[in-house]
Amino acid sequence: MNSIMGWMQHRLARVVCVSLSAVAALTIGLGAYADEAVGGATGFADYLAKVRLEAIGNGVAPETVDTAFLGLVRDERVIGYDRKQPEFVQTFDEYLTARVTNFRKKEGRRLYKLHQPLLEEIADLYDVDPEYIVAFWGLETSFGRYQGKYNIIRSLATLGHDQRRSAFFTAELLQALQILDERHVPPEAFVGAWAGAMGQSQFMPSSFLRFAVDHDGDGRKDIWSNEADVFASIANYLNKAGWKRGVGWGGPASFNTLDFASLKPLDVDPSCRALRHHSRKMSIASWQGLGVVPDVKLVGQPYALVSPEAGANSGYLVGGNYRAILNYNCADKYAVSVGLMSEAIAAVEPATD
Repeated sequence: MNSIMGWMQHRLARVVCVSLSAVAALTIGLGAYADEAVGGATGFADYLAKVRLEAIGNGVAPETVDTAFLGLVRDERVIGYDRKQPEFVQTFDEYLTARVTNFRKKEGRRLYKLHQPLLEEIADLYDVDPEYIVAFWGLETSFGRYQGKYNIIRSLATLGHDQRRSAFFTAELLQALQILDERHVPPEAFVGAWAGAMGQSQFMPSSFLRFAVDHDGDGRKDIWSNEADVFASIANYLNKAGWKRGVGWGGPASFNTLDFASLKPLDVDPSCRALRHHSRKMSIASWQGLGVVPDVKLVGQPYALVSPEAGANSGYLVGGNYRAILNYNCADKYAVSVGLMSEAIAAVEPATD
């Protein structure tokens, strides 16, 4: 008990001492630092030494960094995973079959009912649809069952030292060290997916610092083991991404032939790679005039068509909250899976013989 109390007292002291300006200083200039650090590093140890100086300069305690970096070596497995992510190598059908499973649909409905009072409380607080909270939870970690066992610091340091996206992952590493320093999670429990996503909501460190919520007021933003914090953190993320309750995400559509290239928008938001595969947005009536017929009832708003796969005569018209889903993971296959899962969770469970 004394060790737990000491742990909490240290965390509260750190939170009080770190000013908002220091937090802002940590975020500003991370990309510039990462480029310089990797460019000047001749090896992994050299890279870690530079990250250590930057973290301490932004207010992280030296002992936090030294403990996190003790005996740290590169994890070459994560480099291989980074090169073959399922969003890029699987077809839509393969991806959806593997993720929107009958088990997850049934379990999602069960857990929705089990946690319905808490989910509705949080949904009302953040003005989001509660079934989507459960859909993200289910797709990210199978409702908290599989959060990953990779050392977060090791994974981020490995990817930060790698040249492909060094600036991004070095920034995440610095923010992961801040999370440790604020004592939201013990170092031995600071594990997650291979690319550094953490907890039941699979937040990257930057998302944790921006969106994680201490819903139950215990002084910790515990997305690893506290379902109230998990649900509220997902809801807060969606709210900040511009979620509009009750307008849906889109749905499947069918067509015979379609010149998709002629429907491309003039300008594409460069912040999300998935948008390069979207048409311009048009009304349902305009799509129907082109022979694109929604397979489900859609609310009256503009929709884009996700680029059909070669030879396909069906695809997805997306609008509403689809862009907010892409904020969570900028991949069309992922976003469609969230939409389909949420619909399955909100539906009445099919009768069985």
